[in-house]
Amino acid sequence: MDATYNTLLLDRVGTDGRVGRITLNRPEKLNTLSPELLFELNDALHAWEADNSVRVIVLRGAGRAFSAGYDLTPYKNAAGGRRPLEYAYADEQSRRLLFNVRTSMQQITDIQMYFWNMAKVTIAELQGYCLAGGCELAMMADLVVASEDCQIGHPGVRGLGYPRNGAIWPLVMGMRKTKELSLSGSSVSGTEAERIGMINYAWPKDQLEQKTIAFADYYANMTADHLALLKAACNRWYENMGIYSSIRSSTEMDAMGQFTGEAYAWQDKMRESMKSGGGLKEALDWRDGRYGDYRTK
Repeated sequence: MDATYNTLLLDRVGTDGRVGRITLNRPEKLNTLSPELLFELNDALHAWEADNSVRVIVLRGAGRAFSAGYDLTPYKNAAGGRRPLEYAYADEQSRRLLFNVRTSMQQITDIQMYFWNMAKVTIAELQGYCLAGGCELAMMADLVVASEDCQIGHPGVRGLGYPRNGAIWPLVMGMRKTKELSLSGSSVSGTEAERIGMINYAWPKDQLEQKTIAFADYYANMTADHLALLKAACNRWYENMGIYSSIRSSTEMDAMGQFTGEAYAWQDKMRESMKSGGGLKEALDWRDGRYGDYRTK
């Protein structure tokens, strides 16, 4: 029997249950990626990689979003005593240090890269918001499908660093669109994401689940070990093109991005908003108001 988790739902779909489905289950938080969720996802992926009856894994989100990004609310130790992945290291005066921040961020990157390289075919099913860390995670899937109205992008570049999936975007959609999204933090719809090659297919929202299951079942016709071999052969091409080194470099750029003028302005606004009672909503509206998008409701 599959394990149970606090932040994930697991079920089997498709012919003879050969498609394993993982649902990010923090709908009240738009499935933001908390330390607990990331640790649990890592555990669930490892467990299903070892299960020969699972041929394809679908990753989706409960409620209104795939994932709106990393959880930016104050950390509470709900991960079995394990340290949070971000901001875990500081000096004696509680000052964050560049390569300590990089080291903590690398823990997240390692989970993303495990999702990329695991010996199963993986499909990300996107709806609502697929932003920031949620976008990073989705881009590591082998195949990506979305609702036509899904918002896909990385607003985290606005004061929070560089998107680690930036090493994927140039390979799948080219330089111009990569720079367009990376320099602004803007998003594209599912329909546009399909047109530019960011994802495989965009489908009407009311057909997304049914079509995703059929899509996954189609790829689950061969045995898990043979599919793993075919995936590894494809992945080697991109790994030889430098995807590992590029993502590690992007992680370091992300860490350095915490110490720019834009990042300090964001951090100051976050502290001010938390102190005044405006909270994260006020800080995000301040950050994104200049662009006229992503406004919180």
